[in-house]
Amino acid sequence: MATDEVTGGARKATKSKLFEFLVHGVRPGMPSGARMPHQGAPMGPPGPPYVGSPSVRPGMPQTVMESTRKRTAPQQVQQQQVQQQVQQQQQGTQNRTRSAKRRKMADKILPQRIRELVPESQAYMDLLAFERKLDQTIMRKRVDIQEALKRPMKQKRKLRLYISNTFNPAKSDADDSDGSIASWELRVEGKLLDDLSKQKRKFSSFFKSLVIELDKDLYGPDNHLVEWHRTPTTQETDGFQVKRPGDVSVRCTLLLMLDYQPPQFKLDPRLARLLGIHTQTRSAIIQALWQYIKTNKLQDSHDKEYINCDKYFQQIFDCPRLKFSEIPQRLTNLLLPPDPIVINHIISVDPNDQKKTACYDIDVEVEDPLKGQMSSFLLSTANQQEITALDNKVMTDVVGNPEEERRAEFYHEPWSQEAVSRYFYCKIQQRRQELEQSLGVRNT
Repeated sequence: MATDEVTGGARKATKSKLFEFLVHGVRPGMPSGARMPHQGAPMGPPGPPYVGSPSVRPGMPQTVMESTRKRTAPQQVQQQQVQQQVQQQQQGTQNRTRSAKRRKMADKILPQRIRELVPESQAYMDLLAFERKLDQTIMRKRVDIQEALKRPMKQKRKLRLYISNTFNPAKSDADDSDGSIASWELRVEGKLLDDLSKQKRKFSSFFKSLVIELDKDLYGPDNHLVEWHRTPTTQETDGFQVKRPGDVSVRCTLLLMLDYQPPQFKLDPRLARLLGIHTQTRSAIIQALWQYIKTNKLQDSHDKEYINCDKYFQQIFDCPRLKFSEIPQRLTNLLLPPDPIVINHIISVDPNDQKKTACYDIDVEVEDPLKGQMSSFLLSTANQQEITALDNKVMTDVVGNPEEERRAEFYHEPWSQEAVSRYFYCKIQQRRQELEQSLGVRNT
């Protein structure tokens, strides 16, 4: 018995040690608080745990935790998660839109069995093919219109300028000081010729500045200039008026600076002679330069980025070779403000002079009316709504109304006749009982 007890105790001790080894990794002979190292990991030098690099834990591969990797802040993690969610939602919306379009087009197509049963359905399929081609053409034209709207669309028109003056002689019996002194009034007005637009442009909207220079000997150095300059808060007007005292004819000079949109520049005389351009926009000047470079084969054959200057380019840009990307910067010193329109006029105070109004025609650039029509075409949604309604109607006719089909199938079930008969039988019995109860009759 003693031997059996000893043997049983040894078996229990062996089982307990084996259980600790399998579960906790405690090897026989190790202290009770120790643990086996991770399988496949180096034991490391003796000493306290996790000695060495603080960012690398013993028993973990180097790829799991690098010493140079930093912990991401919780706010950054949340922002990244929010951005990922937004991107996923946008991508999902795009995918749903594409799949809906494909599904709509697929729903319009008649099944093969219907086409075989109804030969006339081929005409409907031909219409679908024509509709696809028409949609592609409209989409391509819309893209062309969007690209065209990005470029300035201008039209040359004539602006007729009217310069007139009136003379007010002095009145001896006038009570106020204004009437007792002779004075004249100069008016500068204008309008577009053959303007068919509904909204008429104000005269001042065509100019950036207006300067009227009077005779300096008559009005002195401080009062001989009348200036008007456009500001962001300028109120547009239909004309300008200048009133001054005087009873003698006055010579004046009008300097009109047009408001070019986009801005235009006057070229340096050497560059203007080379390109044959006097005043033009920056983009048109660069395009003319590129045309000159191609025509004279100035582009380097080995390095296309560089331009080999000829004798005219060397005189203008003062270098034998330059990059094409440097031309816009070098053009800055060669572009000048455009010349103003100069008009010499005589303010006449002679009462016998009937010709006191002078007319001048000025070439101006206005927005092409076609641009407004193109913009309205892109923004209009009435036609699109009508097309969508017709598409839905076609799909309903082709695919059918699922709800109506479901109800029709319900009433054509084999048990529907019995259900109707039972319904009417129950109603008849109910009415019979009510009638017998009201008459006091009991049918036994």
